[in-house]
Amino acid sequence: MAVHRKRFRAEEGIVGEVLIPEMTDESAPMHSEIMSELRAIRAQMARNSHAAHASPASPEAVVAHEVAETRAMLETYRAQIEQCEKLKVELDLIHDAINRTKREIATLHGKSFDGGEMAKVNGELGAVVGGTEQATQQILEAAESIDQAASALSKVDSVDQQKRLADDIQERVISIFEACNFQDLTGQRISKVMNTMKFIEQHINAMMEIWGGVDAIKAHATPIVDTRDEDSKLLNGPKLAGDVGHASQDDIDALFD
Repeated sequence: MAVHRKRFRAEEGIVGEVLIPEMTDESAPMHSEIMSELRAIRAQMARNSHAAHASPASPEAVVAHEVAETRAMLETYRAQIEQCEKLKVELDLIHDAINRTKREIATLHGKSFDGGEMAKVNGELGAVVGGTEQATQQILEAAESIDQAASALSKVDSVDQQKRLADDIQERVISIFEACNFQDLTGQRISKVMNTMKFIEQHINAMMEIWGGVDAIKAHATPIVDTRDEDSKLLNGPKLAGDVGHASQDDIDALFD
């Protein structure tokens, strides 16, 4: 609703016919918003005035605060540098261990796992097997001939026949002695193989020592699972000196007492 304002004669004489703006009900919200903004500006000015009148910090306090912050930052950087130095030392150790391990592997590959060297080892072992088999066959044939000659010798009466059989037996004995010479050749071949195996073992032990020794390597080893059947588990080969878990002849004899 419009509000009608009364006009005075003095106003009409000075300004004549002046249109007076009419106030409506719609101007009331705008008035409230303007007053709210004015109060907010007044509060902001009051806070600024309070801050301006507050006592400023002394230069000594400002310098002390900055020094404290700088020291804290330096301590943080120093701790980070120390951690980096420790990490560098560990990385240097790992790098050195890797290089030494590479050298050991290169030595093994060049002197042991090379095709020619391993072929030589396989050839020596094959020669051992072949020589042993041939000598065994020769000894068995000689023993069989001796047995036959001895049986015939007991049945003949002729001196000439007895002499021929005795010569044959003596010849077969010499053949046995010759066949037994395989042991010397076999020992030499096996010694070559053992030297190669010892060379490999030494360098493998050196690599294990590089990485902390045998105990450290065992921690990473996978458990050994025996997948053999019951009969295969009994085939462990002849007993070596110092082996445990084998029955001695005394133990076997004790079963019959």
